[in-house]
Amino acid sequence: MKAILISAIMLIILFVSTLIFFYPDRQVIALTYENEDSLLAYVPLKKEETFQIQYTHSIHLSEVMESYQLSGNQIIQTELSYKDFAVGMPSNAEGEEVFEEKNGTYYIKNMNRVFPFIDVRIGQVRANHRLIYENQVYTLSESIKPGTWIRISERTLTLWEQWKAAKVQ
Repeated sequence: MKAILISAIMLIILFVSTLIFFYPDRQVIALTYENEDSLLAYVPLKKEETFQIQYTHSIHLSEVMESYQLSGNQIIQTELSYKDFAVGMPSNAEGEEVFEEKNGTYYIKNMNRVFPFIDVRIGQVRANHRLIYENQVYTLSESIKPGTWIRISERTLTLWEQWKAAKVQ
């Protein structure tokens, strides 16, 4: 009888441990390799559901800021700001968007561009891609090798996945 009780307790402990380690429970901004689902790094989500990606444009060498909001498993681009009209930068707003210029910076606001994920190649020379979340700036090249093509998405991680991947510093 004692052996059966010990076996039952061990099975319960094993079951609870498995749940703790392998049950997805932590919402994060996940950074994976673009062409596979392998987790490179992550930023834990707290209360805020918005983040920005800031980088230096490779041609005109000025700062660009893209603002996003998380909604379900979607990423919605809400704003874009930049200093120069050049290759790759829009010259006006579309649809319900609003185009503004303030102090030499151009803004496209009221954007509602929905994506399941965002693909980014981490700059090797000048881009210096940064992810900004809750006023904390994460320089992506410090956690991910420059030149790597990554995919940014919202994801729920297990404790095991959190231990295996690096938290972006």
